Amino acid sequence: MRYKEFRPNSFLKDYVQCYFVCETDTAVFTEDKVFATGFIEIMFNLGADGPQQIKNGDLINQPDIQLWGQTIHPFTFASFGRHSMLGIRFFAHTAAFFFNEPIEEFNDQVIDFKDIGGKEAGLLHSKLLEAESLDRRIKLVEEFLLQRLSRFANKFNRLKLVNSIMHDLSRDDFFENINSVACRYGISSRYLQTIFLNYAGITPNLFSKIIRFQRSLHLVADKDVSLTTIAHKCGYFDQSHFIKDFKFFTGSTPSQFSPESSTDLIAALNN
Repeated sequence: MRYKEFRPNSFLKDYVQCYFVCETDTAVFTEDKVFATGFIEIMFNLGADGPQQIKNGDLINQPDIQLWGQTIHPFTFASFGRHSMLGIRFFAHTAAFFFNEPIEEFNDQVIDFKDIGGKEAGLLHSKLLEAESLDRRIKLVEEFLLQRLSRFANKFNRLKLVNSIMHDLSRDDFFENINSVACRYGISSRYLQTIFLNYAGITPNLFSKIIRFQRSLHLVADKDVSLTTIAHKCGYFDQSHFIKDFKFFTGSTPSQFSPESSTDLIAALNN
């Protein structure tokens, strides 16, 4: 499977982490373990015989455009087909700027994006299929995103505040209490919770846990680092707290975890 990321233009880089392409030359069976990443994604199926999800032994056609909400609980996504996907990966708190719906409604779901984006989303998909180059496809996606962004300008008034808080919580050396973060910004803990739910769909405590988990996931995949060292590097109180969180997000203990079970993780490690 070929996986490659591309950076957005200078304006959208504050909202879109990257665009990505995932392709295979032949029809393949995949059984992916999907874990919490802290991101929300939209994926366009551009293959002639796009992937079909396998449920109870049956092949079920997937939507042409999939909206993947915040993944909190791990699940397996089994599929078969020749992959040709173009994706948009938003930052944890920026997908909300492109939707009118409460972002937390998307949590732990894979949704048909046409139900939200309507005819415009369907038209974009048709144009992407007709486009003759990747550059043209990315340009079409960016035009679509800019149009949607302009509709929800009322959300921009908190962007600077949310950006700053997200930056703090994403730092490698962040081990603070959430209450101290709220105090530093002169807001109440309850207001901080409200901001996170509105923009990221999850609480600040959960976001902080996901960030720690993602750091630990890459270290566990390395297999040469002890669990005690990983727990210390990622800001866990002790090894038992680390193992508890890791099992919550993956369904297995660090010692039982197989990096090969997730193509997303393999791609991230090799990118």
